[in-house]
Amino acid sequence: MQAVPIKGRGSLSNRGSRFHALQRQACPDDWAWSPSNGGFGGTQLPDFPPQPPEPSRPATTVSTERARSIVSRNNSPDIPFDRSINAYRGCEHGCIYCYARPSHAYLDLSPGLDFETRLFAKENAAELLRKELTRPGYRPALIAMGTNTDPYQPVERRLRLTASLLEVFDEFRHPVSITTKSTLITRDLPLLTRLARRNLVRVFVSIGTLNRELARRMEPRAATPAARLEAVRALRDAGVPVGVLIAPVIPGLSDHELERVAIAAADAGAIDAQYILLRLPREVDGLFQEWLQAHYPMKAAHVMNLVRAMRGGKNYDSDFRQRMGGTGVHADMLRQRFRRICVRTGLNQRKIELNHTAFQVPAANGQLGLF
Repeated sequence: MQAVPIKGRGSLSNRGSRFHALQRQACPDDWAWSPSNGGFGGTQLPDFPPQPPEPSRPATTVSTERARSIVSRNNSPDIPFDRSINAYRGCEHGCIYCYARPSHAYLDLSPGLDFETRLFAKENAAELLRKELTRPGYRPALIAMGTNTDPYQPVERRLRLTASLLEVFDEFRHPVSITTKSTLITRDLPLLTRLARRNLVRVFVSIGTLNRELARRMEPRAATPAARLEAVRALRDAGVPVGVLIAPVIPGLSDHELERVAIAAADAGAIDAQYILLRLPREVDGLFQEWLQAHYPMKAAHVMNLVRAMRGGKNYDSDFRQRMGGTGVHADMLRQRFRRICVRTGLNQRKIELNHTAFQVPAANGQLGLF
């Protein structure tokens, strides 16, 4: 039985994680129905196919937790930073393609609906960051926010964990980058502007499509593409260096918009742009194909064939050398198109290096340090 879309949610199901020994699958309770034998109990009923049940609309729950650490480190050669912060686990934006969904399996929860409805907030995030930055021997380097979950997802409006982290970065004069698809970032413009004056911050706004209907289906609780472009303009006008992340580029569904998004981003004031090809690691593969079949059944097979053509015949290849951009003729064509549109629009012509030399540990209780 095909899953039914749930209004306001990206996932259609709550598939179990790869760590579960048993899997559950919903099926219609019509096993005894047979038009040939006169229906149930010999009573003749109309000959109609069983209908899928109306899906329930799960509410969002937020649990607070006391994290033991807040800065994650990586040594991936295709990522331009080695440390990051995520104040939240799970993301209510519900982007069906989100490569971070499998991380919810480590909480014994589903990468499906659980990822976008059962959220966890690290209430001591700012406290842990301050502790990390005052650690003896700490050396400043760019810390990225928004690498796993959106730092400005709806719950941030109430909890303000991202805002509290930015206050610590400002206090220590530490460089930070932010990636988001939320207009809530404009709430913190005064703080971001102060960081920008010291060359300590840069922002990437994620815009994968300008098609409002496609965006609503793919990322149901994120801001509209037009609203995100307005956020780019607001950041530019405030003097905050801003770029656009064109992600994900979905072959056969949104790849034809690559130039349109880049042109709109440049017109809105973006300095640079990057793109990332659709990634389907682990459980995301099944969740995305389920979504694709429900929303775009006539395109589903074509989209997946193109995905495989760009992933060496597989649905996904995690090799660092190609996981962001893919391989093959279609991937090469995408790279050429992107280079040409960047030249045409003036994107990526100016390299931005954030300041790492202004870092300072504030004196405790207003007293100057001995050394």
